[in-house]
This record gives sequence, structure tokens and C-alpha cells, in this order.
Amino acid sequence: MGGLSIWHWLVVIAVIAVLFGGKGKIANVMGDFAKGIKAFKSGMKEEEAVAPPPPQVSPPPAAATATAERPAHDRV
Repeated sequence: MGGLSIWHWLVVIAVIAVLFGGKGKIANVMGDFAKGIKAFKSGMKEEEAVAPPPPQVSPPPAAATATAERPAHDRV
């Protein structure tokens, strides 16, 4: 306990590099992130618009309608 592994140090160094790496770095990173989210949302909307409507309920089978059409004296 108490010691940081190499992965912890790499994460800390990456965060420091992003924060202090230069003028406007954070704004660029957040702008790219926002563009990615917008592209994802527009892709989801396009997919919903292209999706075919759900299938309609099919008519009852022919055997069921044939039974209903027979005269009452022919039914068992």
C-alpha cells in the first residue's frame, strides 16, 4: 500500500501533459469529444430513419377461416 505502480504514473503524466501541454489543448480535446458525440447521435438518428417499419400482423391461416365459413350443420 502507498506505492504507485507504473500505470498510475503514466496516467498522471498523461493528465498533466493534456492540462499543461500548450495553449488551447483542453479546448481542442473537448471540441473533438463534442464532435464525436454529435456524429454518434446523428448516426443513430439516420439508422432509425432508414429502419423498415415493423411487420404487420399476418392474416389467420386458411384452415381457421375455412372452419368459420362452413355451415353450422357441417361442423362437428
